[in-house]
Amino acid sequence: MAKAGNQREFTVADVAREAGVSKAQAARALGAYGAVSDAVRSRVLAAAARLNYRPNQTARTLNTGRSHSVGVVVGDIENPYFSLATRGISDAVERSGFNVVLANTSERVTAERAAVDMLMDKRVDGLVVAPASASDAAHLRAVVDAGRPLVLLDRTVPGLAVDAARAEIEPAAREAADLLLALGHRRIGYITTADGGHTPLPSPVAARVAGLVGGFTDHGLTWDPGLLRPCPHEEAAIRRAVADLVRGADPATALIASDSLIGQVVVGALQEEGLRIPDDVSVLMYDDQPWARLVTPPITVVAQPTYDIGFAAGERLAALIGGATNPPPLVPLPATLIRRGSVGPVGGGPAARS
Repeated sequence: MAKAGNQREFTVADVAREAGVSKAQAARALGAYGAVSDAVRSRVLAAAARLNYRPNQTARTLNTGRSHSVGVVVGDIENPYFSLATRGISDAVERSGFNVVLANTSERVTAERAAVDMLMDKRVDGLVVAPASASDAAHLRAVVDAGRPLVLLDRTVPGLAVDAARAEIEPAAREAADLLLALGHRRIGYITTADGGHTPLPSPVAARVAGLVGGFTDHGLTWDPGLLRPCPHEEAAIRRAVADLVRGADPATALIASDSLIGQVVVGALQEEGLRIPDDVSVLMYDDQPWARLVTPPITVVAQPTYDIGFAAGERLAALIGGATNPPPLVPLPATLIRRGSVGPVGGGPAARS
């Protein structure tokens, strides 16, 4: 029996001696691989508990070929969308016994490439990635070529034949355009932090813009692409975009924020400009957050089932790691337009709002 107070880290050999079995039997019982009797497994696990044994994960990975971990690479963990989606991924994969190793890229392809390389070196069993670029994806193709399971989050990459967990955005985007157009808006600005380094725009942003353009087309109108403002991932840049859109001889009468972080900055920037929502400028944003219901007026949003999207990504990754072959493609989950007080008629003022 091990002495109480012994603080050194115990090895598989120590557990084997404590349990009275061979080292090979102890390794198989602790690693959950190979054949071992229930009686031996029980003795080994009891011995490991008495010794407070912590497995050497690197050695375990080399022995089994499995790390029992998955990598998750997101664009901006500060963005509530990615935080909630990551929670969904984590809840799904933990059911199958996997831990999550998280990496943040700040929407930079160079950081994403480094994160993917790091996770591959750690021999994670699979990856969920929200790709920063729809065109610069050689590192993701390398993951597929290496036979490592990969699921995309929120975005797709043309030519990369892997599952993608995402929302069906364009129908809700068209509905949002219909709402604004019905209230007389024609100068509708769109602000995104998919900056000039993202060519083409990430697929969900492209779908949102396509929905806006399609809404104009349905009404026999043409949206002015000069009202698209791709910004760097910086608050000051978003504020400059807002000021640029609402000033001048032909200002925007409505602004669409591509996510909730942008939406917060837009609301603050309009206040700084001395403009009222929706009397002077209507505001609509993507993704619903608690603050959007608490401000005055509450913000009209296109809400996505974010947690469910993350859960679907994690569930599919766990299935692929488990050996699933040719599963049906993941079905995009519907987004929903939620109408609140931040959208009103052009130049209507309080008395004219419906």
